[in-house]
Amino acid sequence: MSRHAIATERAPAAIGPYSQAMRSGGHVFLSGQIPLDPATGQLVEGDISVQARRVFDNLRAVCEAAGGSFAQVVRVGIYLTDMADFAAVNAVMAEAFAQPYPARSTIEVRGLPRGARIEVDAILAVD
Repeated sequence: MSRHAIATERAPAAIGPYSQAMRSGGHVFLSGQIPLDPATGQLVEGDISVQARRVFDNLRAVCEAAGGSFAQVVRVGIYLTDMADFAAVNAVMAEAFAQPYPARSTIEVRGLPRGARIEVDAILAVD
């Protein structure tokens, strides 16, 4: 099966040896995004809601670069450094997606790149 890298300047450039997303068959696998401002490459300032919105904006930009939208996202993985942020992130996700919501897991982790409090990855189904 072939694979094709997806990239956009509307989301932060990869900070390691990976692609922003990879298309294979009928799916696009989006790498995790942390709350980096794509213009500056720096973490955004603000509470977890501000950071989560930046993450979802970054993911949306990659989805659009792949020719898709959030309506085609079938799975989301959320990684938090503090589960106390769970409710606030839920509220932001409910703003970002429409029903039926994608499948999801939320996992508390010890640390994330650049000291971020949240990272989110996703799988997009495309035809």
